Order: sequence, then structure tokens, then C-alpha cells
Amino acid sequence: MFTSNPIFDNLILNTDSYKASHFVQYPPDSELVSAYIEARGGQFKQVLYFGLQAFLKAYWLKPITQAQIEEAADLLAAHGEPFNRAGWELIVNEYQGFMPIEICALSEGSVVPTGTALVQIQNTDPRLYWLPSYLETMLLRAIWYPTTVATLSWHAKQIIRQSLEMTCDQPAEQLPFKLHDFGARGTSSQETAALGGMAHLVNFMGTDTIAALLAARRYYQAEMPAYSIPAAEHSTITAWGREQEADAYANMLQQFAKPGKILAVVSDSYDIYHAVSEIWGKQLKEQVEQSGATVVIRPDSGQPEQVVIEVLERLEQAFGSRINQKGYRVLNNSVRVIQGDGVNLESLAVILARVQQQGFSTENLAFGMGAGLLQKVNRDTLSFAMKTSAIRIAGEWRDVYKQPITDLGKASKRGRLAVIKNAHGWQTIREDQLGSQHNQLQPIFRHGRLLKEVNFEDIRRQAECT
Repeated sequence: MFTSNPIFDNLILNTDSYKASHFVQYPPDSELVSAYIEARGGQFKQVLYFGLQAFLKAYWLKPITQAQIEEAADLLAAHGEPFNRAGWELIVNEYQGFMPIEICALSEGSVVPTGTALVQIQNTDPRLYWLPSYLETMLLRAIWYPTTVATLSWHAKQIIRQSLEMTCDQPAEQLPFKLHDFGARGTSSQETAALGGMAHLVNFMGTDTIAALLAARRYYQAEMPAYSIPAAEHSTITAWGREQEADAYANMLQQFAKPGKILAVVSDSYDIYHAVSEIWGKQLKEQVEQSGATVVIRPDSGQPEQVVIEVLERLEQAFGSRINQKGYRVLNNSVRVIQGDGVNLESLAVILARVQQQGFSTENLAFGMGAGLLQKVNRDTLSFAMKTSAIRIAGEWRDVYKQPITDLGKASKRGRLAVIKNAHGWQTIREDQLGSQHNQLQPIFRHGRLLKEVNFEDIRRQAECT
């Protein structure tokens, strides 16, 4: 998506092999096919929808060419699949290579119950009834991954929000920087890092995934959606040697500890408790306090719920604390803690509960997530699917659905769909039941044109107010 790679530029080949044979499998006189995408359930009951605009801008605003048709014809013939040359040449010759497709979708950033239709797709030329299903592979992949990461991040935000509201005097000010993305190196590709990292930034404003910044700029007009700080890693600390551990920390202060600045220093290369109490708390205490900076101590091993509490208590002993208006202890502004090891939704809740039980405010602490945020998800996390729900044959619309007796959770919706939002919440209904109600599925794309463009701040506001 973000670097030109001619191997993958051909959209005709951005599909599954068996899709190539489907154009002759539909009933005679088929004309129009309507399909939808939803998160059927899975790990969460609510889903934060995100990512369609990035996909459309990256892939569907560029035309298919005759050269790509020839490439696809040669490859699929050798692969053992038929090829619909007439169909693709119709797209190139009559639509200048742009998809004769209409997509309607919810506003990106919408938080809706699982089971809600997020996207609806339909061909606009009756001769291309096979096209919506052919596009399933690329379109579903473009939606399920960023939406799943955005949803996971959103649920983490609710856990942190609740804790901040109970223990912090300014929870809204603190919240955007409480979960930092450390996940780029744990992803399968640069595109994965970009899409997943950008999805996380719908909810938070801290990241070390530079690809996410580039994607948000390119596809959602975000000038600078997130921030980071100078931080140490184990190599930059251990390169000094164990006997010079204090010198390594002192160098971090010399380089980055300026008034009003923040820096993070991993401090568990040898003995986290000695580092906190003896080096930071005694040898370097005066330098830390006089610098005017905030030093964020990062443990990176052990049981998080135990290590975090011990580090907080040792920092309090060395640097002092105050009691905020909600009765919780807040460390002197010179020091804070970030926990980035072993963080997931379950451990996040456990750590915060322990911090609160020990009388500390959540404002003392930030979190980082790596592969658990960007990589340890899959299509089944939210049971994503794209299903055909209606077909027009010889001028008559018919319902299409599946209802397997062996798994009722895979039963699909019927008819052309609409989504409404009222006092009862979000509901997916048949379009013919819409009446005067507003359909939340709005036209987004048609014939190679983006009909409605949204910027990143709009998406953030949508996610926050839903």
C-alpha cells in the first residue's frame, strides 16, 4: 500500500484463486448482487469501524489496465483457473479501468454492536454481477484488520478511562497518552504496521510506529496525529557495561533531560530495584530533580502487577508524592513509570486494579503494547465476514442467505440492508423497512471516485462520542 511494488499492483490478482471461476456459477439472468461486511461477534460486543478510506485511496482510485488483464489471463491459465477476459475488458474499455461498484458504509470511527452491517457493496453494471464477490478478498482484508486493532485499542481505552476517572484529577487530559504503540517490529509487514498503528491512533496519541504517521497523513489528512519521546533500549544501556550502569543513565539525563521534557529509560537490564532505589533514587536524584524534566522509568521483565507496584513504591520513597483531590498518591513530577512488557487487556486491568488498591493514582503510569496490539489478532477475533444478501435476477430482487444447522452463528442477513440509530441503539434492518429513518450506510465510493472524504480528527471525534 505504501511502497510501489509491481508484483502486487494488479487488482485482478488480488483475490483468491477460486473466485476466478465464479462468474459462470450464478443463476441465468443475474444482474445485480448486494453484499455486506460485518463483525459477527467474537471477543468483543462492540466494534470500532475504521480503515475503508485508506484502502480505497491506495487501491481503487487507480485504473486497471489492459496489461494487467494479459498478466492475469496468463497466470490464471497456468494456475488451472478460467479467466473472465470479457468482463475485465468491459471494465477497462467502458469504465476506463475503474470499478463499476458502489460502496455504502458507516462513518469511520463509529462504535457499534457486533452484528451491525459496516459496509455494503453492489455492482452498478448488470453485466458485472460477479464483481462484488470477486472483490471480497481484498475488501474484507482491508476492513477486518484495522477495525479489529481499533476495537482492541478502544476497549483498552475504556479500561484506562475508568481507572483514571476514579483516581486522577484530570482524567481527560491524561487519557490520550496512556497507551503507547510499541508494535511495529512485531508485525508481519510495513503495511500491517501502518494500518494497525493508524487504527490505534484513533483512540490514543502515543506511538513509536512511524508507518502509522505516514498512513494517517496520506489517507486521512492528519498533519501529526501522535507523538513520542527520546527513550533508551537495552543495547544503549548495556553497551556501557554493568559497572557503568549509572553512567548510562546519567548520559540520558545529559542528552535529553531539559525543562519540560520527557524521557524514558529502561532500567531492568540488571536489577530494576537497585536501579530505582540506589541509582535513580540516590546517585542521580539531584540531577533528575534539577533538570526540570520528567524521567519515565521502564521495567521490562517480571510479573507486571508486582513489578509496577514495587517500582512505584521505591520511586515514592526516593522522590516523594502528594495526595490528589481524589485521595490517591501522585509521584513527584520528576518521575513516572511505563509498563510495556506483558501488556494485554487482561493484564492491563489487573495492573490498574493493583495500582489503585495500593493507593496510587493511574496518572503515575503509562502503558505500551507491542504485538499484542498489532499482531495478535485475526479475522476470527471479531468473526468478520462478507456475505451476499440479495441478488436481482431478470429485474426481480431476491433474498440470499445461509443458515447452516451446524453453526447458527454463521447465519447471514437477508435482503438489501440499512442501518439506523435511534433510542434503542444501532440496528441493521432491511432497506425496504427504512421508511423516513436515516440510513447510516451512506455512499462512499462509485466508479473510481471517493464520494465522501473524512479526516482523522473527524474519526477521533466520532469514536469518542459514540
